Amino acid sequence: MKQRQDYLERQKTEYLLTKFPTEAAADTVVVIPCYDEKDVLITLQSLCLCATPEVRTLVAVIINSSVRSGKEAVLQNRKTYEEITAFAAENNRDTLRFFPLIFEDLPRKHAGVGLARKIGMDLAVEHFLHTQNPGGTIISLDADCTVSTNFLTGISTAYRQTGPLCCTVQNFHHRVENNDRQLENAVRQYEQYIRYFSQMLRFTGFPYPHHTIGSAFSVAANAYVRVGGMGRQQGGEDFYFLQKVFAFGRTERLDDVFVYPMARYSDRIPFGTGPALQKITDEPDGQMRTYHFNSFLALKELFDLRQSFFKQDARLIRQKTSLLHPAIVEFLEENDLFSEIEECNRNSATFPAFEKRFFHHFNAFRIIKYLNFSHPTFFPFDSLSRQIENSVRSF
Repeated sequence: MKQRQDYLERQKTEYLLTKFPTEAAADTVVVIPCYDEKDVLITLQSLCLCATPEVRTLVAVIINSSVRSGKEAVLQNRKTYEEITAFAAENNRDTLRFFPLIFEDLPRKHAGVGLARKIGMDLAVEHFLHTQNPGGTIISLDADCTVSTNFLTGISTAYRQTGPLCCTVQNFHHRVENNDRQLENAVRQYEQYIRYFSQMLRFTGFPYPHHTIGSAFSVAANAYVRVGGMGRQQGGEDFYFLQKVFAFGRTERLDDVFVYPMARYSDRIPFGTGPALQKITDEPDGQMRTYHFNSFLALKELFDLRQSFFKQDARLIRQKTSLLHPAIVEFLEENDLFSEIEECNRNSATFPAFEKRFFHHFNAFRIIKYLNFSHPTFFPFDSLSRQIENSVRSF
């Protein structure tokens, strides 16, 4: 509990002034960032239809706007706050409570989904501390989602199983409104890409191949605090945060627990689902382009050598890697990764310790950097469907 107290003392106090109701004594807090959303009650109604777990759940909707937000968005937020307040009065029960919070004029530099998610999750930590709950689970969701009826029970059950669990990742399937065939085509390809990328990470031997979707994960409060909490990024906060959590402890993939986000174009964030859908739609043939299978094959050849790097001198390591694909050799040289491998050896008494350090350096950020470095100079971008076929033939 002291770690939670220390963590909270390092956070900005102005975001922790409002407390979740202590009478809720929640074991699970669902955090939903909400900005200029007209249909968030659909999400809350979906949670009401869930089977009830043997724990108390608090659904915290973090309604937020920045100093740059337009008047219409601010007014919609205030209307949303009133709607959720009325919804809570009608639907709250002992095991499931809804609690809206509104934050206006958030600073220009940090305002966005990352800060909103962080505010809600930090308040969840504060709630667990104040109610003397040594456990506690935080579920991340978005304001445009519906969920499967086993959403709450499936996540709760995962944390009650044998062995410590840091995180779960839920399955996903986007909803498409108005029979929009173009959007349907784009989002199904994007879903295939997410699964292809995760499959390729697993193929290379990378130990943390899970997908990173902001509306489709949960985290134990202890793990949340230990990795330093959610970041304030205005996009991609889920990716950055989850990479730290994955490396910290066990993650469980819940294939039968679904989140159903709304497929829609968006320019609110620089990358993620909305921009990706727009990019696919803008392709002349409507086909998504992605990283070539051979780029992952080259990476796998490097990762397969990691045990042979343990307690070896730099000369031998360079000799081994010189036989790899030129994309790998050049990337290692340009990013001075040989010195990082030496650092792993200096600070590791056993191979498991070395391996953990190795993937700390060659993490998901570094993998994406390598992929962008190697395309299109060494490998061509190609259609997603063709690369999925290549991967299937190789497995």
